[in-house]
Amino acid sequence: MCQSVIKDLHDHSVQLNRWFLKPLGAWPRSATTSKNERTLSYVLIFVCYFLIAFTAVPCALNVFFEERDIVLKLRAIGPLSHWIMGAMNYCSLLLRSADIRRCVQHMQRDWQIIKRTCDREIMARNAQLGRLVAGFCAVFMHGGVFSYSIVCGMTTVVVPIGDNRSVEMIQLPVPSYSKFIDARFSPANEIVLMMQVLSTFVVNSTTAGACSLAAVFAMHACGQLDILMTRLNRLVEGEDARTSGSLQRRLADIVDHHLRVLSFIARIEDVMHQICLVELLGCTFNLCMLGYYTITNWSDFDAGRMTSYFIIYVSMAFNIFIFCYIGEILTEQCKTVGEKAYMTDWYNLPHKTALGLLLIIARSSNGIKITAGKLFQLSIATFSDVIKTSIIYLNLLRTMTST
Repeated sequence: MCQSVIKDLHDHSVQLNRWFLKPLGAWPRSATTSKNERTLSYVLIFVCYFLIAFTAVPCALNVFFEERDIVLKLRAIGPLSHWIMGAMNYCSLLLRSADIRRCVQHMQRDWQIIKRTCDREIMARNAQLGRLVAGFCAVFMHGGVFSYSIVCGMTTVVVPIGDNRSVEMIQLPVPSYSKFIDARFSPANEIVLMMQVLSTFVVNSTTAGACSLAAVFAMHACGQLDILMTRLNRLVEGEDARTSGSLQRRLADIVDHHLRVLSFIARIEDVMHQICLVELLGCTFNLCMLGYYTITNWSDFDAGRMTSYFIIYVSMAFNIFIFCYIGEILTEQCKTVGEKAYMTDWYNLPHKTALGLLLIIARSSNGIKITAGKLFQLSIATFSDVIKTSIIYLNLLRTMTST
């Protein structure tokens, strides 16, 4: 297969990641990146940091120094937490840019060294699944938070500005500090609203980009493990056993491929463990707050706001589920390689070649783990713990605010 077709296949597999991260200046730059592209990237990074700070800092000042109503404080803490998570993930993506670039280059090299058509079909199938998950992450995250912003933008509220005086203003998605910019009056109200919408796009794209990277990288690793297990099946029987080179050479290729996949998974862990920790802790807190907002607004039953809360809840639960599912599937796939090596007809192999399978079995028995901050292993059980913990915190919060 010609190099241009291979490049197209690789570009297609990471296309959505590039779309999410390039507008943020977070897509890793290569040695061939032009000076103009680098300059544009630095400008985008500055703009994104400014937009995040423009929303998060006034909101924090409002919560700690201006707002006196405990209910309104709690209502502002949820969005503030989302923006802080976005800022931390954005920093992680920028700091890990070199590691992300190496992962992308590793994927490109895998497309180049795989020669069999059936193996490329496995890679293409997993790449398509990774794109599908990445797309769902973006739709859920942007759809949920933007729907909330739209509902707020279509709602007007009356706020007091002094003794026996009040003014009508557009409700902001995130409260702002009046001593920073007094958003109660036009046109400051409209300007702040527009800036917060742009900031929302940055934060959502950061989260969607991080989740999509994890999905695409993990699905690529799963595809490589599937190819590895296919080669193990062909080691003893089938066409390969009759027409390929020596058994020792093919076993050496299998071991080399196995180590290559494991090194890629280790790179995924290096890139994602900080982001996973932020998502794990942040989503647990935000799921709790969303449940609280839903309960406290149930009596008013604002259909638009309640729908927004539900979509955001689903999107955050989906994101943390993706991270946990990725950790689960990679761990299980790595274990399955060892089982597949044992289940081959090794007793039909020469003695020295059969002993070589022990290397694969021993390495596979050493469990591969994707963690959150090197502290928590990501698995389906972890996702269940996140949901249960958020409900426990919700009950505690209800008890504290109702007394």
